[in-house]
Amino acid sequence: MKIICLGGGPAGLYFSILAKKANPSWDIAVIERNQSDSTFGWGIVFSDKTMDGFREADPESHARITQAFRHWDDIDVYFKDRKLTSGGHGFCGISRMKLLRIFQQRAACLGVKLVFQKEVTDPDVYAADYDLVIASDGASSVTRKKYESVFKPNIQVRNNRFIWLGTKKKLDAFTFDFKPTQWGWFNLHAYRFDDNWSTFIVETPEKNWIKAGIDKMDAAESIALCEKLFAERLDGNALISNAKHLQGSAVWLKFARVLCEKWHHKNIVLIGDAAHTAHFGIGSGTKLAMEDAMALSRVLSNQMGSISDALQRYQEEREIEALKLQSAARNRMEWFEQVERYVHLDPEQFTYSLLTGSQRIGHENLKLRDAGYVRSVERWFSARSGVDHPVPPMFTPFKVRDLSLKNRVIVSPMAMYMAVDGLANDFHLVHLASRAMGGAAMIGTEMTCVSPDARITPACTGMWNDAQRDAWKRIVDFVHTHTDAKFALQLGHSGRKGSTRRGWEGIDLPLDSGNWPLLSASPIPYIAGVSQTPREASQEDLDRILADFVAATKRGVDAGFDWLELHCAHGYLLSSFISPLTNIRTDQFGGSLESRCNYPIAVFKAMREVWPAEKPMSVRISAHDWVPGGLSPEDATEVARLFYAAGADVIDCSSGQVSKDEKPVYGRMFQVPFADRIRNEVGIPTIAVGNIFEGDHVNTIIAAGRADLCAIARPHLADPLWTLHEAAKQGFREVKWPDQYLSGKEQLERNIARAQLLVQV
Repeated sequence: MKIICLGGGPAGLYFSILAKKANPSWDIAVIERNQSDSTFGWGIVFSDKTMDGFREADPESHARITQAFRHWDDIDVYFKDRKLTSGGHGFCGISRMKLLRIFQQRAACLGVKLVFQKEVTDPDVYAADYDLVIASDGASSVTRKKYESVFKPNIQVRNNRFIWLGTKKKLDAFTFDFKPTQWGWFNLHAYRFDDNWSTFIVETPEKNWIKAGIDKMDAAESIALCEKLFAERLDGNALISNAKHLQGSAVWLKFARVLCEKWHHKNIVLIGDAAHTAHFGIGSGTKLAMEDAMALSRVLSNQMGSISDALQRYQEEREIEALKLQSAARNRMEWFEQVERYVHLDPEQFTYSLLTGSQRIGHENLKLRDAGYVRSVERWFSARSGVDHPVPPMFTPFKVRDLSLKNRVIVSPMAMYMAVDGLANDFHLVHLASRAMGGAAMIGTEMTCVSPDARITPACTGMWNDAQRDAWKRIVDFVHTHTDAKFALQLGHSGRKGSTRRGWEGIDLPLDSGNWPLLSASPIPYIAGVSQTPREASQEDLDRILADFVAATKRGVDAGFDWLELHCAHGYLLSSFISPLTNIRTDQFGGSLESRCNYPIAVFKAMREVWPAEKPMSVRISAHDWVPGGLSPEDATEVARLFYAAGADVIDCSSGQVSKDEKPVYGRMFQVPFADRIRNEVGIPTIAVGNIFEGDHVNTIIAAGRADLCAIARPHLADPLWTLHEAAKQGFREVKWPDQYLSGKEQLERNIARAQLLVQV
């Protein structure tokens, strides 16, 4: 094969090395626009795990890299005049120029043709003469731009400004520093990459950058400002820029997040930053590029079909990993962009939040890296929760008003569709009581409807008559008698999503017969052409429904529930008022966000008046409609503020199910950022939900201050004793089991201890 790499950065050079090594007969060339000794970065960071992969791919270049890198384990975080250190992270830094020289020399020794100071303006110049053109031309790829309609890049230019500098200050750890200024907060990312030099990246939101007047400074002035801000870290050493091609404020960059829908076209393929970028906050851009090179070389060397087929296999293999890493990088990037959201936290929690911000590293992983650090976090968190010794964060108590929860795990409300005429029955007793005995601090009813026409299905539970109240009281009394779990009542009205079949019979589909009329904020069906069209609720309707909510609340008091939640999410009636997708009213309940919240707030206030003052009330909201023009996370923060001002104690942060046009971005703990944002911007406790399925997730979320409680649904369906089992896995024996189950507790703990011992051996 005859191959040319357009771009002599790590991606193009490493591919040329691996492909030429595996296929000595191939004719491979690399073209680079700059001189061989030109680079505009400083240091590059790799994890120990990444270096292991490089060793397997090419031991020769790996050996050269390890001779040149600077290794460290610690991360130092400076915040509010404190220094906190976490160890065991296993990073190595190397000069970008040294890395390029190692690759250049290795490629040349293998017979790769290296051409420098040659500008590439059009990839088609090479496409006819080469079997394969590899676009390794970076984040500003000329090749990607030429075929933008084919590659379909999604490019997001972020808000923060950053400057990439170097210094001769010899740092001993990967260093983060956070400085408050009269203009706002500035962040430092710094690490040593060889015997003499350290990278110094200074970052700040653009609004702070403009307030500080940096947009009007020349490069020297802005660098001097950075030296002043972080003088304590520099110890008199100067900061130096090697971006001589940039003048004035242009030395301050904005990060562009790039991900292409397609990575190849004809005989042209994108690798590295041309195909995808990863924010420097996670330090994996070069790692991604080199792993692209490894995968592409392997696929081409083993190809059985056409080049096009090989390129498609390459994309299929790599885009999943790129998406995973980009997701982690996005989480970390957004943490730094919103750092002022977290500066109210104590240094212990602020640091923990930073270290776990990517959501790739959690409590257990940190414990493996540095058990002493995690122990100190647990000690601090337990003390602030009123516990006099360190315990896992998920097992610390939480108090709201006069109600104390024994831990941070609650069982989400889950529709069972098993009621008859709205009556909770033996099924609900067994279902809810078994989970109340499973260790969670609180269980919740499914959405319990305030009138017959408020039901989602004919099999939904209700609270519109005294018989239903008494049926619930039977279950509440059982839970209170035989467990120490608390019990929450969730009240709601289905609105336009009512009169449907049970979930397993056809979710959201209308009944075959016996449908009842629907109403909503506006006459918009949930599924166009399928669902009933609801009637727009009149003032008379709204008055009646508010009275229904109040009457149901009073029955909830009589039934003995400990907690009350108002369901304002998932496109049901109250949610339909809040979302602009479902509310096109022109009266006092439509229009602005505040006006759209008027009716749900009025319902909440009326319920709060008759609900005991010593008992908490929460509100479940959809914090993101996942549809352009719908409710955004920023809007959800304002919704939370309004409910907080009305007397809500906790916001239960779900999302979606408002529109069938939604396109959620799923993943582990994918809805936790909504709880995080509302908690730390509004200052109200939150419940996190959404693909939380491990105790490690709960520990991490709670310790980082992303939420105060975690609602676990599907894991509790699969395992009613999920919380007790998680305690056993973590070696936490202080959790209370039902007396009748104690022999099972002892055996489980012995079996887990035995299994862990075998793993260690």
